[in-house]
Amino acid sequence: MGLYDSYLALRHRLHDGDPPSHVAVVITERDLLADGAFDTLADALRWAFEYGAARVTVSVSVLDEAVVPALTRELRRLDTPEPLVVRGPADADRDGSDAPRSDAEDAPIRVTVGLGGKAEFAGAVRELARDVADGTVDPEEIDADDVSDRLVFPEEPDLVIKTGAERLSDFAIWQSVYAELYFTDVNWRDFRRRDYLRAVLDYQNRQRRFGR
Repeated sequence: MGLYDSYLALRHRLHDGDPPSHVAVVITERDLLADGAFDTLADALRWAFEYGAARVTVSVSVLDEAVVPALTRELRRLDTPEPLVVRGPADADRDGSDAPRSDAEDAPIRVTVGLGGKAEFAGAVRELARDVADGTVDPEEIDADDVSDRLVFPEEPDLVIKTGAERLSDFAIWQSVYAELYFTDVNWRDFRRRDYLRAVLDYQNRQRRFGR
C-alpha cells in the first residue's frame, strides 16, 4: 500500500461516520473485456470487505446477451474473499415455479450479468401477477415488500459506485432508490484502492436522507 493509500485508510479508520455495509459496483461488459479487469474486480472485492462492507453486489451490463455465459464462467472462477453467486437474465422470472430461491443467494458477494433493473422489475411483476391469478395474493394487500421479495437480489445497497461515466446502466432501479451514488471518471481498468477509499470517505461524509 502506497503512502497516499495509507493516508486515506487512516482517515477512514478515524472517521466518525459508519462505512457502507452494502456496496454495489456497476461495471460494463466493455470494462471486463479490458486487460486485467477481472483482477481489478477481485481486488475491489477485497477492499470492500477490508473497509467495512458485509455485502457486495456487482452489476455487469451487457450489449450482447451472447457474452453472458462466457462472462458468467469467468466470474465464477474469480478468487474472492467471500462466497460468490452469479445470476443472469433467466433468473428474472421463475416461470411460475414456487420453488424457494437458492440459499446461495445469501452469499456475501452477488453478481448479476446482463440483468437490467427494468427486466428484473418486470420479472417480479409477472411473478406477482401469477400469484394474484392463482389466488395466493390479494391484490388489495400488495405492498412494496411483495415486489422486493420477488426480485433476484432484493437487498438495498448503501453505496453504489459507478466508474467511467455518470449513468447507472439500468442498475437495480428498485433497490437503489435510496442508495448514495458515487460517480468517478476513472475507468474500471484504472480503478485503484485509493479510488475505492475516496468513495467510502465520500459516503462517510454524507448525511443520508432516504428520500426525505
